[in-house]
Amino acid sequence: MPESELRLSHIGQIAMPVHDIGRAVRFYRDVLGLPFLFEAPPSLAFFDCDGVRLMLSVPETAEYNHPGSILYFSVPDIRHAWRTLSARGARMDNEPHMVAKLESTELWLCTFHDGERNTLALMSEVKTEAPASA
Repeated sequence: MPESELRLSHIGQIAMPVHDIGRAVRFYRDVLGLPFLFEAPPSLAFFDCDGVRLMLSVPETAEYNHPGSILYFSVPDIRHAWRTLSARGARMDNEPHMVAKLESTELWLCTFHDGERNTLALMSEVKTEAPASA
């Protein structure tokens, strides 16, 4: 393939910095319910996010010692997911709220944090009724 045709599209893995690998594993496995793949002691743990691997890692250098990017978990019923994660002990920042009304869907979001202060989010695209023809 010529260099000019290279197009990146598939995300194979996302790294999330953590400081306490045990606490992080418990949160992502027990609170979020992500399938645990394996651990590489003492500083790495891996989860499956529907085909994208999530790597939790203790930062090896100061360069990587900062909160990670926001992971947006797509869910069909955001209110149900919000209630369930709240009941499991997730620290929710806000209730689900609509952020955009598109042609045939509404985009709903809410944010929360893991035990390492990384921001996570739930997102749901809710189909809306098509306007009645006049």
